[in-house]
Amino acid sequence: MLVSLTVGKVDAGVTVLLTQDKRLIEFPSILLPPNISSGSIVDIAVSRNRASEQAAKDSFAALQNRIYETFGVEPPTTPVLRCRNATQTSVVLEWDPIQLATADLASLSLYRNGQKAGNIPRPLQMHSTKISGLAVDTEYTFHLVLRTSAGTFSSEKLVVRTHKMTDLSGVTITTGILSGAARERLVAAVERIGAKLVADPGAVRIDTTHFVTTEGRGVAWEKAVELNIPVVRPEWVEACEKNGRILGVTKYYLDAVRPTGPNDNEPVVPPPQQQQQQQQPPTPNQNKELPQSPSDAPSSSTTPPAGAGAASSSHTAAEPSSAAATSPAEAHDDEPETRDDQKVWLGDQAGHEQKVALRTKQDASRAAEDGNDGDDGAEDDEEEDEDDDSGRGSHANGNGNGAAADSSLNKTSTPGDGNSFQDVDL
Repeated sequence: MLVSLTVGKVDAGVTVLLTQDKRLIEFPSILLPPNISSGSIVDIAVSRNRASEQAAKDSFAALQNRIYETFGVEPPTTPVLRCRNATQTSVVLEWDPIQLATADLASLSLYRNGQKAGNIPRPLQMHSTKISGLAVDTEYTFHLVLRTSAGTFSSEKLVVRTHKMTDLSGVTITTGILSGAARERLVAAVERIGAKLVADPGAVRIDTTHFVTTEGRGVAWEKAVELNIPVVRPEWVEACEKNGRILGVTKYYLDAVRPTGPNDNEPVVPPPQQQQQQQQPPTPNQNKELPQSPSDAPSSSTTPPAGAGAASSSHTAAEPSSAAATSPAEAHDDEPETRDDQKVWLGDQAGHEQKVALRTKQDASRAAEDGNDGDDGAEDDEEEDEDDDSGRGSHANGNGNGAAADSSLNKTSTPGDGNSFQDVDL
């Protein structure tokens, strides 16, 4: 198609062209022939390029096919759940890395027995998890649910049963610092009980159930403590083998007191001295106080007669000095008798104790009665014979003092408990 146009105004970038019906068309100046000025007439031929149009269409369709085949054909993969290890109270689950293709991840959740147990943190980096606090010898069902922008994908259900107390196949041990002999014994014991030993010493994994070492130091020990993995001594494995079941780890910690027996169920045997003390029957109270007789009342303590008289002052003045001189000796002489009585009273049987106690009581009461009779006689003599000579008064005083001395001797021979006023020298 050929079109004739008149040049109206020529500018640096755009030229104004006029049609025959006086319409204005802006046309790029660079596409016009050179030496064009206002009033010039130019012919412009316009035609459709079908070959180029078809080529462009084919190129665009090919691009769309490549995009669809690359990002729209492969959906996110469904997670596959597996059981890595199981013990009496825990289960370790693992799955393959998640392939999302072009979809965006929303969440990855774990379900236990049909109920949501929780979301997996960092699902693109974590491919395993550990579930603790399970019941012994109980069956559980687990499955994963993957939610993405391309849809929701659920894994197959996995049935896991926890082990019995006698099943030690789930025990996975990581070793720490051990001597050569201790390591050999540990390896042999682990093989006998059917447990698993991590091939790489010091490698603490998610399925590690116990960390066995004799020294609390090292990078592996720090990691085990950080992950709350029990750190025990090698004796724990030997104790489990002897008992034929898994045991608690409280008595086998590094800082725990070592058990006295080969296993924690063995009773502690007391020392021989404690056994003898337990076998001896309880003895009755040998220091039991006897009831106090009326004759042992404070009246038994003799007091000098009040009415001695002034006439006998010369005779009575000499008697206190002699009494003071003889009283310590008499007290010392009476002490062995008292001690002998106490020994007899403590060493003999119950029947003999009562006899000795009654005998000493009777002696004391008789001595007290004699002293009281002497005192009464002295008082009567003093009242009747006030004007008598000093000899009769001194004779009366002598009788009274003799009776008092006899009562004091009999009193000291009375056994006492060491805590009453009867043992005090007045």
